[in-house]
Amino acid sequence: MKNNINLEAEILKPINYKGFFLDLIIYISVMFLVREIYIPKVGFIANGLFWSFTTLVVAMWRMRVRGVSWKDLGLKKPDNLWKTLGVSVIIFASVMISIIIFELIKDNFPFSISPDNSSESAVSKFGDLKGNWLLFFTIIPMVLLESFLEELLDRGFLMNWLEKLFSKTSFATILAVLLQAFIFGFRHSNDLSERSITVGIIGLVMGIAYIKFGRNLWPLIIAHCILNSMSMIDRVL
Repeated sequence: MKNNINLEAEILKPINYKGFFLDLIIYISVMFLVREIYIPKVGFIANGLFWSFTTLVVAMWRMRVRGVSWKDLGLKKPDNLWKTLGVSVIIFASVMISIIIFELIKDNFPFSISPDNSSESAVSKFGDLKGNWLLFFTIIPMVLLESFLEELLDRGFLMNWLEKLFSKTSFATILAVLLQAFIFGFRHSNDLSERSITVGIIGLVMGIAYIKFGRNLWPLIIAHCILNSMSMIDRVL
């Protein structure tokens, strides 16, 4: 009975819209401003992890203020490991199909899109991975860690905070999914390019999957790790 009373009280508790708006202003500002700090000597991946961990600290600070845990946002033990892995495969396949569809129709867009120079930029970011498995195994743990952090931050924190901010509307979840995908894509390229749109599509599929599959972050984390691992392997082969 006591648990039911506490649950009802939590449901009836008014949402602090101004608080969530302030949180988002702080979080998004730090997310972009911290990228102005770049230490050439440590390389792109280390800088990327620095950016993500800095943003993570801000997210955890605001979560503590709002009384929210990572478990509340979906970082909880899966009920069934095989089901989780199966969902991860479905998410991965959905991402790949969506990207293929984009590649097929991009030339018919009524606006121009900057070409994808990711193959060129990858060498400057990761080094020449062609045939270099030693370099691959050196950096892949950091790539997987970054994949983990991106799901925590973009689908876990950002999407839920956006949903809270727009919760007065009947389409708050739709807005949250779309906005987090846009921010996710733009953050990776800072322009309208094939890369930013492709990454935005990944964010969109991940956001939909987060809602569709019970707001558990683990299937998304696994799918994201598979996606980035495949991308890095492709650079080696």
